[in-house]
Amino acid sequence: MMSGPIATQFEAYNAQYANHFSHANIADSHESKVLVLVCMDARIDPAEALGLQPGQAHVVRNAGGRAIDAVRSIIISQQLLGTREIVVVHHTDCGMLGKSDNDIRCSIKDKTGEDVDHIAFLPFRDLRESVLDDIRLLEKNPWF
Repeated sequence: MMSGPIATQFEAYNAQYANHFSHANIADSHESKVLVLVCMDARIDPAEALGLQPGQAHVVRNAGGRAIDAVRSIIISQQLLGTREIVVVHHTDCGMLGKSDNDIRCSIKDKTGEDVDHIAFLPFRDLRESVLDDIRLLEKNPWF
């Protein structure tokens, strides 16, 4: 259920989009069989950044573009929808880069008063190493 002015605006845009949707057969055209895992940073448009066309890839987004948060979607993409390749994209100037779990936990606790010590927020200190960590996690997963 949508509420609020932004949600109402999105609902109107979506209705207009749905009325003019011209990619009805797009589900059958997932020819590249690729899933792109990328950060949820609103400054990044994965389609534009990677030259993707509608239906060319499954795009999964989360904070930092971390693989562990995307496991369920990756399993569905590969096992039910035929994806064979996973591309992991992390980026410079990421909000998760250079922080620690403790930094994030303290910030959230200060704002909400809630204890979030049980949550792993998966920040990283080294961009290259974070990509390699995610690739290793994906390579050792028996479902992929």
